[in-house]
Amino acid sequence: MGGVRPDSVSCGIYGGVARPAAAQSPSCHLHRDRSHLPPLLSPPHTALDWDCHSTLGILLQARSNLFISLLATGLVAVLFQPLRQRLQHAVNRLMYGERDDPYRVIARLGQRVEGTLAADAVLPTIVETVAQALKLPYAAITMKQEESFTIAAAYSASGQSEETHAPLLRLPLVYQTEQVGELVLAPRAAGETFTSADQRLLSDLAHQIGVAVHAVQLTADLQRVTVDLQHSRERLVIAREEERRRLRRDLHDGIGPTLASLFQRLDTARRLVPHDPDAAVVLLETLKGQVKATIADIRRVVYALRPPVLDELGLISALREHTGHAQASNGLRIVIEAPEAMPPLPAAVEVAAYRIVLEALTNVERHAHAHTCLVRLDLSEAGALCLDITDDGRGLSAHSTAGVGLTSIRERAAELGGACKITAEPTGGTRVWVRFPLAKE
Repeated sequence: MGGVRPDSVSCGIYGGVARPAAAQSPSCHLHRDRSHLPPLLSPPHTALDWDCHSTLGILLQARSNLFISLLATGLVAVLFQPLRQRLQHAVNRLMYGERDDPYRVIARLGQRVEGTLAADAVLPTIVETVAQALKLPYAAITMKQEESFTIAAAYSASGQSEETHAPLLRLPLVYQTEQVGELVLAPRAAGETFTSADQRLLSDLAHQIGVAVHAVQLTADLQRVTVDLQHSRERLVIAREEERRRLRRDLHDGIGPTLASLFQRLDTARRLVPHDPDAAVVLLETLKGQVKATIADIRRVVYALRPPVLDELGLISALREHTGHAQASNGLRIVIEAPEAMPPLPAAVEVAAYRIVLEALTNVERHAHAHTCLVRLDLSEAGALCLDITDDGRGLSAHSTAGVGLTSIRERAAELGGACKITAEPTGGTRVWVRFPLAKE
């Protein structure tokens, strides 16, 4: 090899890389032509030169083919991988909905709920969104009411009921450790189960839906309270108007004409005095009785507005005076338990408490057939007056309805922002419990 020329080796290399092209190359023909070789290199060195050329050419050609293959494989992978991912994503979305894109599902759910103005449309929107996003045939939300769950909203792609989609997955909906409902879901096809990816996404959705269910419950409770308050106000307005009508009737049709008649008859007595004093005396005696009756009517009207005994004796003493008369007339034993010293109470609370106790005692006397009635007044709770009236009578029946007296008790308590409970005692008898706030809470 010491006599081999560099251009011969280079030509061999070139020929090994691209043999067909080398066969047509003029330079190679020149190097391979023996007439151009020195005598020492003619037969033996030319053969060695060709073998070297061929070996190196084959090696380099193999390496070049491997490089081209690797390059082609890389290009195919780079170009095909995004297409494969898109195809896989499209197939997954067709089969499983948006399960593989949980952020998209949660964002879509939030957007639809935010766009729902009516509170009664929030839960139907949620179940429809979840079912459509995850390609589920059935989705429902139940709300907890006492110890049972009732369906608040449901969506079915086929219009079928819950029973046709068994078995169902039930996920608890929790708000601040308290279960407020359930998310009920049917798998995509009969016999299928939810995958771990489904479970993770649904668990995240359940947290969000629990907050929404709690908000819907609060809205429903607020609406009920608002309706009850409106009805209570309407009843109070009606009661106030009835009271005003009664007061006007008493003054206009009763006391007013009586006073006018007294005035006229007093004028008649004045004219009788000079020539018939005896007749004047008789007339004045008659008028005296009418004046007493009129005074009693006026006191009755005033008592209806505010019992004077409250101003004269105070709440506790006024109740003791009334119960003393009641015990003497009907034989019912009435016990009053109250603090020795009663702090000044708001006038409205004092009147309401007095009338509620009297109304409760009237119900006991008329309907309970009781022997003993206990009346407790309690100020131990800060900022509140509690009344507790219990008797040992026959109590309330399961089918009994509240009469005028019990309804009046509830309305008087509600008018002042108080609470009222009327229940049957386990050992017999009835309990009336009322709480009045004494300060703004």
